Amino acid sequence: MAASDSMMTPQLETLLDKVDSKFSLVTLAARRARDLQQYYSRDGMVSNKVIPPQVPSLRKPLSMGFEEIAVDKIVRVSGEEMAERRAAEEAARADAEAAFAQAAADAASEGEPAAD
Repeated sequence: MAASDSMMTPQLETLLDKVDSKFSLVTLAARRARDLQQYYSRDGMVSNKVIPPQVPSLRKPLSMGFEEIAVDKIVRVSGEEMAERRAAEEAARADAEAAFAQAAADAASEGEPAAD
């Protein structure tokens, strides 16, 4: 029997290789299905707050979620990794704001006449 003849495409074994447990797989796919549902939810209007589908498919949102997981378009990120990412983003934002403030101060001081 060919892989495309399966009732479940992508294959469960393929999906389980992408995550650490069945629970993680189901949770990740369900969250993505909710995101996809929200993306298409407003009477055909597309939401710009949610990542659009990452695979070409006419299937239901949960099946699309499984397809995206199978091709590594959607991956599970641990809570610790998310906290690290948030901290890095906040640090980068603070650095950018400090650099902007310094550039503005430098520009303002160049425009002032020198003190005697």
